[in-house]
Amino acid sequence: MASSADVTYMFDPRLLRAFTAIVDAGSFTLAAERLHMTQSTISQQLGRLEDAVGAILIERSLRPVEPTATGERLLGYARRLLALQQEAEAAMGDPVGTASIRIGVPEDIFNAAMASTFSDFARRHRNIRLDVTAGLSRDLKRRYRNSDFDIGVFKESQPDPDCRAAFAEPMAWFESIDVPMGLEMAKERAIPIPLVAFQPGGLYREAMFERIEREERRWYVAFAASSLHNVLVAVEAGLGLSLLPVHAAQDYRVRRYAPFGMETPMVVALYSWEGAGAVLELVDAMQATLAARAALFQPHTEPVSIRT
Repeated sequence: MASSADVTYMFDPRLLRAFTAIVDAGSFTLAAERLHMTQSTISQQLGRLEDAVGAILIERSLRPVEPTATGERLLGYARRLLALQQEAEAAMGDPVGTASIRIGVPEDIFNAAMASTFSDFARRHRNIRLDVTAGLSRDLKRRYRNSDFDIGVFKESQPDPDCRAAFAEPMAWFESIDVPMGLEMAKERAIPIPLVAFQPGGLYREAMFERIEREERRWYVAFAASSLHNVLVAVEAGLGLSLLPVHAAQDYRVRRYAPFGMETPMVVALYSWEGAGAVLELVDAMQATLAARAALFQPHTEPVSIRT
């Protein structure tokens, strides 16, 4: 049974490299030249490997030299071990993905335009890995304040003083195009209004309830979901009304519910702990993307607040 020292020598890449070079060259002399060493050195390395294995690996009497049966058995393993070592060296020497920027964004903010912004940034900074989390604004902002994210985009009523930039988010009530609620519901105050809402804690949910309560209308939650997509699908199917961002409704078969009209805009606010380097470059790119998004519905609106 081989000792631990023998096993160490057996898997020594220098010895395995000498062995495979001799086999490939068919000559100790040519192998030594290819590895830029003397013939005596390569012979010593092969000898150490043979001592570790406990068997002759090269039939030296043949011209060109050839591996013995034991050498042939070891050869495949030796090549795989050397290839794996080269792969590991390449991976460790390549800085790709060694640093990370953690980003928290609402579900509808991570759209095709924002994904393209991230992709452009990633191509310029192969060493940086972007870790993006999509979710509800309140939960994301709580995590940002706990330093779980480097950059955050949140929907809120008013931005905090340390936001980099903020843009108005138009809000409106929506109903299904195919299964409309009808004007009778708006006129008859005794008719309870079916609502499609987020789960408790959602920003839109609370704003929706506040408006209904101000109107002194009867209501009930007909459907609740945890994602914006599911809420919109439910409205699309005619399950009820919902208060939602105008941007988010574009690709669904929903329309504004005229009797309730528009609501006070919310704010899309951009935050970042760092104000320099690659993080600032990404923040600036995200700000430009958010500005373009805001301009779709408010072509003459400037940011609510400017980066500090």
